[in-house]
Amino acid sequence: MRRTNRWLRCLVFGTILAGSLCHAASTRTSAQAPTLARETYAELPGVRLWYKDTGGSGVPVVLLHAATGSSRVWEYQIPAFTASGYRVIAYDRRGFGRSVIDPAGKQPGTGADDLQALLNQLGIDRVHLLGTAAGGFVAFDFAVAFPQRLRSLVVANSIGGVQDEEYLELGRRIRPAPQFDALPPEFRELGPSYRAANPRGTERWMELERTNRIQGPPPPAQTMRNRITFSLLEGITLPTLLITGDADLYDPPSVLRLFSARIKNSESVIVPEAGHSAYWEQPEIFNQTVLDFIRRH
Repeated sequence: MRRTNRWLRCLVFGTILAGSLCHAASTRTSAQAPTLARETYAELPGVRLWYKDTGGSGVPVVLLHAATGSSRVWEYQIPAFTASGYRVIAYDRRGFGRSVIDPAGKQPGTGADDLQALLNQLGIDRVHLLGTAAGGFVAFDFAVAFPQRLRSLVVANSIGGVQDEEYLELGRRIRPAPQFDALPPEFRELGPSYRAANPRGTERWMELERTNRIQGPPPPAQTMRNRITFSLLEGITLPTLLITGDADLYDPPSVLRLFSARIKNSESVIVPEAGHSAYWEQPEIFNQTVLDFIRRH
């Protein structure tokens, strides 16, 4: 059953009324929030994968970061999800953050296989999976390859890695190269409303973006386990939540609807006054939306 949440349009007025002040306060305090997360490396084929794990007996939620981030970007989500009773696992995908590539190991592998190996090493059977932007590519790939490992799927602000030629042409029209790629990351990935209202939050996002890549030459880009097409996504039967921002330059609402039309058991939410990083720009709305969804599954 597909359902589009409408309650956000009402909720947002109260949220935005105090938006700049509330979010600025979160920017100051979230990094200071106490956490018992274990932070270490998982020794996987070809990589030492850096991860943090809040532990405990709660249902696991795995977070997959964007290409402009690392596990550090979840500073608004990890405390909120942990406080709601979940075990939260966030890791630096291969080629990002503090993960260390083994030059003698097999490269590059796939993000879906890395996640499968991490879950196996941690002894975890099934999880809620949340991927944003390029992390959403891995999330879709994993959902197609290993649906038995998932309780639910959340994909936010993502073009999904879909390879249908008509869809790729759509992307070229709305993000013309090389002009679009030449824009600074914060222009491409943070909405103008957020950048205007929250310069401190914008600077913090930029700081995290600058630290996302590993040191040294870039490793080979990971491939996908599956060639993602809309026809393939039609086979997803998991409870699925699709999120985007109303000012997302990659995944505007009209693009989100292409996914919701194909994924039958999906719900969709459009976050007001947010660009390509809804988890960061509107964390209160984002967190409540995700938590309300995964509690039902």
